Amino acid sequence: MRAARLAARGFRNLADFDLGLPPAGGVFLGPNGHGKTSLLEALYYPVLFRSFRGAADQDLAQWGGPGFGITVGLSDCRTAELGAVYSRAERKRRMSIEGTEVRTLADSVGQWLAVVFLPTDLSLVQGAASERRAYLDRVLSLSYPEYFRALLRYRRGLTQRNSALRQGRTDLAQSFESGMAGPGAVIIAARLAWTGKIGSRFGTESVALGETGTTGLRYKGEAALADPEAWPAAFEAARRREESRGVTLVGPQRDDLLLDLDGHSTRDFGSTGQQRTAAVALKLCELATIAETRGTEPALLLDDVFAELDEARQAGLAERLKASERQVFVTAPRRDELPDSLDLPLFEVREGRVHAGVLR
Repeated sequence: MRAARLAARGFRNLADFDLGLPPAGGVFLGPNGHGKTSLLEALYYPVLFRSFRGAADQDLAQWGGPGFGITVGLSDCRTAELGAVYSRAERKRRMSIEGTEVRTLADSVGQWLAVVFLPTDLSLVQGAASERRAYLDRVLSLSYPEYFRALLRYRRGLTQRNSALRQGRTDLAQSFESGMAGPGAVIIAARLAWTGKIGSRFGTESVALGETGTTGLRYKGEAALADPEAWPAAFEAARRREESRGVTLVGPQRDDLLLDLDGHSTRDFGSTGQQRTAAVALKLCELATIAETRGTEPALLLDDVFAELDEARQAGLAERLKASERQVFVTAPRRDELPDSLDLPLFEVREGRVHAGVLR
């Protein structure tokens, strides 16, 4: 799957543009703060119809502007064009496929597939459990549409149940439990299956990136809840604690993905280099999972990632990129900060404007 065109208006600090994209991808060069990351953000937005930096839609629109619009033209797939328009006045986002508005997020997500590497992805290892749950939800939602639908259903039920618990409405909270058990079980079962399957891949990718220790992945959660029949007893056992705390204590929203190195927690005992290697290996596992389940290679977006790696890990990542025909987009302040083997068309981003080639 490849992006052949990217157009945006009113987005971040970028001047309006309509840019043809090479099949191989490209390198976006330019000073920090001039729009390189925003360009990747616009390209990734129609993957999940949200910012990869976690920004709300209203914060993606230019100051004082009415909103923003993004269009991605695709090749090598059945969908030719995806669009998104956000209106600040209406505080509403509209999504479209082939120019026809799509009303549900579940029908829009996954038409365009890409994986993004960010310098902040170190938080996948160093950060809170919520970072790793978000990673699992993204990988599995893009790989399995039924997972995404289950996730949306479960989150709706969880929000309603937590609201009832905060109000002290135990009877109302109980009414949402049967509706949460089915999708909650789907989520946990899928996470357990993925973790068991991808563990060896995670180790292989870590070694390819220069890790010499023994790595592992473990899912931390109540495995019994992969069966919806186990949920009523779990809710009942937690009821008094939930009533006193006003929050749901049962379900996948409390689970974690544990990363190990030589039998110890990578988060607690790994060096920064080892933690960064684990984060990159997780991203390569994300790429592999989506490619295998969807039958097409997702594009790869690298935001100033090579600058965060030592020379050996740079070489390892560059070799992994060469092993595939996927489309790759990279940002860097200067070309000499990238491996020589990364041979892609050059663009320059300066003062919010994108130019093909490098300006003199």
